[in-house]
Amino acid sequence: MKIPFTKFAPHLPGGSLRFLLPAMLVLLFLAVLVWLPWQAREMESNERQEKLIADTLWVEQALRFELNRSEEAIVALGHELASNPPAGAVRARIAQLLNNGRELRRVRWLDAAGKPLQTGGAELPGGTMAAASSEAWELARATRVARYSEPYLTAPDEPALVDYHLPLFAAGAYTGNLAVTYDLKTLLDDTVPWWFAQDNAISLIDRDDRPLATRAAAGPGRGVYTHKRLLDLPGATMVLVTDSVKGAPRLLPNLLVGSVIALALGLLVSLGALWRHIRRRLAAEGALRQQMAFRTAMEDSLVTGLRARDLEGRVTYVNPAFCQIVGFPPEELVGKAPPMAYWAPEAMADYQQRFASVLAGTAIPQFETIFQRSDGARVPVLIFEAPLVDSEGRQTGWMGSILDISDRKNAEELARQQQEKLHASARLATMGEISSMLAHELNQPLAAISSYTTGALNMLGRAADSGTALDPAILKPALEQASEQARRAGQIIRSVHEFVKKREPQRQLLDIGHLVDGIRTLIELQASKYFVAIQTSISKQLPAVSADRMMLEQVLLNLTRNAIEAMQDVAPERRVLRIAAMHEAGRVTVSVIDQGHGIAPAVAERLFSPFFSTKAEGMGMGLSICRTAIEFHGGTLSHGDNPGGGTVFRFALPSQASPT
Repeated sequence: MKIPFTKFAPHLPGGSLRFLLPAMLVLLFLAVLVWLPWQAREMESNERQEKLIADTLWVEQALRFELNRSEEAIVALGHELASNPPAGAVRARIAQLLNNGRELRRVRWLDAAGKPLQTGGAELPGGTMAAASSEAWELARATRVARYSEPYLTAPDEPALVDYHLPLFAAGAYTGNLAVTYDLKTLLDDTVPWWFAQDNAISLIDRDDRPLATRAAAGPGRGVYTHKRLLDLPGATMVLVTDSVKGAPRLLPNLLVGSVIALALGLLVSLGALWRHIRRRLAAEGALRQQMAFRTAMEDSLVTGLRARDLEGRVTYVNPAFCQIVGFPPEELVGKAPPMAYWAPEAMADYQQRFASVLAGTAIPQFETIFQRSDGARVPVLIFEAPLVDSEGRQTGWMGSILDISDRKNAEELARQQQEKLHASARLATMGEISSMLAHELNQPLAAISSYTTGALNMLGRAADSGTALDPAILKPALEQASEQARRAGQIIRSVHEFVKKREPQRQLLDIGHLVDGIRTLIELQASKYFVAIQTSISKQLPAVSADRMMLEQVLLNLTRNAIEAMQDVAPERRVLRIAAMHEAGRVTVSVIDQGHGIAPAVAERLFSPFFSTKAEGMGMGLSICRTAIEFHGGTLSHGDNPGGGTVFRFALPSQASPT
């Protein structure tokens, strides 16, 4: 028998549960609609009450601060009164106290019997001290501690007052009292800000709930949100009452329902916008993946190493070129913090100093250093550092570009060696020119030595033939002269040897005066050929310069030789060579001044060009080598006309210290 399926469909469990879940959701939604307005009202009511309490505490602190400020001023005045100052000074101080506090109605200085000594401010109705104030006065004198009186009224229409009594003592004995009267209404008006008084009625009441002073800029409070705060002062008890002018919150239910419907519609619109955003985002991600693939391929093809670090110095990215420079794979570099595996031990101090600058946010933009490859080889590199900034303009780290400059360093070393050879050749050429003069100068001391020693031998021979003893004092002058001439010859030979020997440039602190004295013998050898007189003008207060002695000696010898040769055809009285040195603007300037024929403008344009010379036998390298040597030390070489005729060559070097 075939049974129709429709007979059993109403009895399926899913048929009744199909409507149960939506019904429960509707009931839940209705419950939320009922609960939300009540909950919102309760939350708003609690927030208003909490805000009122917080504001009341703030007003209380403001009142206490104002009273404490006045108390400090009153105590300071009391200390001054203890020394019995002049009456005029007391009146001025009382007037100043009243001007600084508008809430102060009256200030009285009373003696031990209560008789007024000085009074300032307004006179109170009645003219006598209130009972509450008299009681506070007696207690202050008995306890030797300042006290407030209980608030009191002088008249029904007058504001409530409170007195502050400060007992005065001298050498332990009671000398009087300083009584200051506060106007509570003025205190409340000046202390409570206007914005607080617009929302609340603020009152001061006594212990019996009688109002003492009130400030209600927007009318009386509604009694819905209130708070009381005890203002307990030494000797006086007052209560600060705050009553908000706001009523209970009212929230219409239909407003909430409309808000829910609007939120639902907004949710549908948001879902549609989100779907469109997702589609656009997927398209953008696809384009970004293509761009990232292109950029990655471009970075991988670079020969410049790239390294990114975060603000704490950890490596966040390296490209293949950087890994090839240091010889480490990316997994051994990314995420690592200093010290790095490629730091060379001999440069560790420089690395640490630069890393400290990176942490301080002041990285050096460009510098040279060395890296140690994984196989231990050293690689000279040039590093460019720049801030790494995100799309919002915030710095997230540092990006560095690293160049392997091994080839450049090798080329610089080769150029340096060639320059050294050129300097050596120039020195030998210079010595070739002065060799004949050197022989002439050596002949003189050698001939003198021969004469003195021959005379000494003859005297010894005659004494031996006659059989008489020879006095040593007779031989001593001749032998001393021979020794002096031998020393002179040795000095000439040492000067030449020091000048021509080849060595690496060595910077040291040099004194220009000592440098000139050291080669003066060689300069005089050149000058004697043309009967040129040498004058020097070098201050003993010149600071030192950091330079290679041999290079500066060569520069001075070349310049002085040119100056001497430039004066060979002038009148003998004009053949004067001057060497001057001075310190100005942080540089030491040395001038070589001649009175020769000068330099023609056409020659001056090519004066420092290599292989250009005005001498038939010259190589044209002297001045070019001089300029190269001076620029090697960070200086400048220039020339100009001598106002008295001739030429002035001067070079300037950075000084290393101020003159003493």
